[in-house]
Amino acid sequence: MTDLVKGKDFDIIRYPVNTEESNRILEKQNAYTFIVDKKASKPEIKNAFEKVFGVKVLSVHTMIRKGKRKIFRGKIGKRIDEKRAIIRLAPDSKIDLGMGV
Repeated sequence: MTDLVKGKDFDIIRYPVNTEESNRILEKQNAYTFIVDKKASKPEIKNAFEKVFGVKVLSVHTMIRKGKRKIFRGKIGKRIDEKRAIIRLAPDSKIDLGMGV
């Protein structure tokens, strides 16, 4: 394991994604979508998620979403790239993220 995981599990998992598609995946497959650190690998994400939330993770799928190019006051800029992880949990596991409040 790299130095990224040693006691820094909260640095790997940034925040959940709450979109219509992520809610659909949650209902059908018991999978949660999170923004994670770009340097983290799938095993590191899995271990951090199991330590932080205390649940059994079945699989982790990751994707890197490229940031959009934007024009602001005549200057071309770019939003940041982000890494998303779709984390599938065991059928009996669940996390309360405050969705649907």
